[in-house]
Amino acid sequence: MKPIWIVDDDHSIRFVLEKALAREQFAVRSFASAREVLSALDDDEPQVMVSDIRMPGGSGIDLLGKVKAKLPGLPVIIMTAYSDLDSAVSAFQGGAFEYLPKPFDVPKAVELIRRAVDESLREEVRDTGASAMPEMLGQAPAMQDVFRAIGRLSQSTVTVMITGESGSGKELVARALHKHSPRAGGPFVAINTAAIPKDLLESELFGHERGAFTGAQTMRRGRFEQADGGTLFLDEIGDMPFDLQTRLLRVLSDGQFYRVGGHQPLKSNVRVIAATHQNLEERVRAGSFREDLFHRLNVIRLRLPALRERREDIAMLTRFFLQKSAKELGVDAKRITDEALQRLMAFDFPGNVRQLENLCHWLTVMAPSQVVEAKDLPPELLGREGIATRQAPVETDGVAAPPPAAAASVAVPLPSVPPTAATTWLGDLQREARSLLDAGAPDVWDALSRKFEAQLIQTALEVTRGRRIEAAQKLGIGRNTITRKIQELGLDD
Repeated sequence: MKPIWIVDDDHSIRFVLEKALAREQFAVRSFASAREVLSALDDDEPQVMVSDIRMPGGSGIDLLGKVKAKLPGLPVIIMTAYSDLDSAVSAFQGGAFEYLPKPFDVPKAVELIRRAVDESLREEVRDTGASAMPEMLGQAPAMQDVFRAIGRLSQSTVTVMITGESGSGKELVARALHKHSPRAGGPFVAINTAAIPKDLLESELFGHERGAFTGAQTMRRGRFEQADGGTLFLDEIGDMPFDLQTRLLRVLSDGQFYRVGGHQPLKSNVRVIAATHQNLEERVRAGSFREDLFHRLNVIRLRLPALRERREDIAMLTRFFLQKSAKELGVDAKRITDEALQRLMAFDFPGNVRQLENLCHWLTVMAPSQVVEAKDLPPELLGREGIATRQAPVETDGVAAPPPAAAASVAVPLPSVPPTAATTWLGDLQREARSLLDAGAPDVWDALSRKFEAQLIQTALEVTRGRRIEAAQKLGIGRNTITRKIQELGLDD
C-alpha cells in the first residue's frame, strides 16, 4: 500500500500524526508546504493525503484542486481550525473526502484516515476493473474454456453453433468470434428468428423485390446481403419455421439465394453463427428441425454455461454492471457489501447474466444509499413474504427501472414499520409543540427542528458506526450538509 501524505507547516501536527499512524502500521510521508507535495507527485503518489488548509506558499484548497486534477480518485482530508470551517466545507466542492477540525482527537483522526484508506483501496479495485475491462468477463473454468475456444477459432471462418440458456450471453460470444476473426473488418449483423413473425422472417433474411407482396413498395436488402463480407448471427435458430430452414440450408450449401419475388440469384459471402437455448437434437427427433441443417450448423459447438454454474463470477459481474449502470445514468457507482454478494451468489438466476444486469440497474436506481446492503435487494432474492406488487416499472427521477427477474412486475416490500408507530411519534411531537406554545416559549420552531435534526443524525451515525458520509447518504442529504449540521448542533462534543 502507498504511504499516507501529511501536509502541514506545523511540525508538531506532522509529528503527532506520523507517530499515531506508524503505530497502526501505516507508511507515512510528511511535507511542510504545498510546493513540496507538487514536486513529489512527479515520481510518487499517496494512498490518502491529509492537508492543512492554511500554509505559507499555497493553501490547502489550491493544493486540493491541483492534486485532484492529477489523481481524481485520491481521498483528501482537509485539516482546519474552527474559524476556517466555511473554507473547509467549501472544499468539498473540490472533492475533499472529509475535514478534520483542529485541535483534533488523535484516535478520531486515525479512524478517519483509516476510512479514507478503505475508500481508496475500493476505488483502486474499481478503477483496475474498469481500465482492464474485457469484452467478456469470467474466471470460472467453464468460461475459460469458452475463451480458449474463441482464441482457437480466431483465424477461422467456420460455422459455429452456440448453445446456452436465455440471457447467458450468446450474442456476446458471437460478437467476440466475429471481432477476433479474419472477417472483423466486415459487418456483424444479428437477427433473432424467434422475435420476427413467420410471414416477415423470409423478407428479413433474404430481402424482397418491389411489388413482391402487398406493401413492398421498394426493393429491400435482407440480412444476408447486409452481412456480406462479415458475420450473420442467427439467434434462437431452433424457432425458425420449417420451410425457411430449407431455404437457409440451400444458402449454406451453395452460397446462393433469391430475394422474395426475385428471379436473379445472389451470392452470399457470409459467415453464419447460430445460437439456441433449445435442445436441437430433440427437435430433430421430433421432426421440427431439419437434420441436414442441424449438421450443417453444428460444425463447431460452443456451450455457454448458466450463471448458476459459474457462481464465482457473480461478484465480479455485479461490480461491473453497477459501474456500467452508473455510467449510463450519469450517477456515482454504488458499492455492494459482502453479505449482499453472498445473497446474490446463492440465487439461481433463471434469467442468467441478463437478469443480473437488470438487477444491477434496478439497484442503481432504487437502492437508498451508495452502499448496497442485503436488505436492499429485491424481495424475490430474499424470499420475503407479504409483497405488494405493481404491474408497471418503478420510475425514479424519470428513469424507468426494469424488474430484476424475468417477470414483468416490480416487487416492492411493504413498509416494515406499523402505521401506528408513525402516529405515536407524531402525537408526541404534537403534544410537545402544544406544551411549548401554551407556555409561550420563544423560538419553538428552531427548538423542535434542532431536536428533530439532531436525533436523525445521531441515529444515522449509530447505524453507520460514525461514518459521516455513509450516514449522509442514508439520510438523503449531502456530506456538506451533515458536516455543517453536526457542528451547528454540537454533536461533536
